[in-house]
Amino acid sequence: MTTKKPIAPFYERLSLILIGILALGFLIIQGKKILDPLMFGFLFAILLIPLAGFFERKLKLPRSASSFLSIILLIAFISGILYLVGSQISKLMDDWPMLQKQIGQSVNNVADWIEGTFNYNVSSQTALLKKTEAKIVSSGTEVVGTTFGAVSSLMLFYVFIMIFTFFILFYRKLLFGFVLQAFGKDNEPIVHDIVENIQGILRQYILGLIVEMVIVATVACAAFWFIGIKYAVLLGIIVGLFNIIPYLGIFSALALSVLITFATGPISNAIEVGAAVIGIHLVDANVLLPAVVGSKVRLNALITFLGIILGEMMWGLSGMFLSIPVIAIFKIIFDRIESTKAWGYLLGGDYEYKKSAEKKMKTE
Repeated sequence: MTTKKPIAPFYERLSLILIGILALGFLIIQGKKILDPLMFGFLFAILLIPLAGFFERKLKLPRSASSFLSIILLIAFISGILYLVGSQISKLMDDWPMLQKQIGQSVNNVADWIEGTFNYNVSSQTALLKKTEAKIVSSGTEVVGTTFGAVSSLMLFYVFIMIFTFFILFYRKLLFGFVLQAFGKDNEPIVHDIVENIQGILRQYILGLIVEMVIVATVACAAFWFIGIKYAVLLGIIVGLFNIIPYLGIFSALALSVLITFATGPISNAIEVGAAVIGIHLVDANVLLPAVVGSKVRLNALITFLGIILGEMMWGLSGMFLSIPVIAIFKIIFDRIESTKAWGYLLGGDYEYKKSAEKKMKTE
């Protein structure tokens, strides 16, 4: 006769889960320097696996050559984007002395508008406005002064990502074999299912984001060109790039676009640019995002927002980019393990309940 093992009380299990989450968070923060480029390398490797496989099957290239060639094509694509952004930023920096004058003129225009609208004396505003103008101008020179250090760190980070991407592509069968052996033969079907779903969904998500970014940037460039602002291409690219970050990206793109437009043109243009950015975001969130990125991974908006905030707190900007793919990976794993299905339901929310209810109605 076998005796059933007593189940620990709920508060005890919850305490262990919370301790585990805190310990994992501490290790993630401490290991940022190695885990950050490793995670990007993992995502890029998933994206490049079909391309590397194509080179191996069709061109009969060895795995090392196919992995290297795939990374070269990825570097060419990213370098093209960086060159486009850099060329536009260099034009902005060339015009910096002119921008200083326009900032001063824009500040004076705002002061005149405030006086005419609210009857608030210009002399009462002068000290604050002059101080604000000085801060804007000085901050621009500080950014220029620290650019070299930031670019150097970014390039080193970029090199580490490419190295990790190459090794993950090269040793992908070895890594997959290790995972299979680690979880045992009894769990092989579940492991295969999880790995296939992670690859397919993340690949769809990344490609969808790239397509979405290109469409949003193109529409924004066209809208800004139609408005008649000077740096239409730069601001359109900024809107497209920041659009990758859910929720918070739109506010950053809106602030930068309005600020640069305000410094280089009349207030009316800045208002039109702000309205255009908000309009593009509304169309993107309600039409483009569901159609292009897809809906295979339904994530709870609250959990997604919390993930973005926690990602920024732990890893900064890169944490914001990685938060959605990481949550998606956890959801795929949770949904396929019986003891963690409740957590998968939490990440998915009401959609999971509606889906199961519809399935139940069809069977009845």
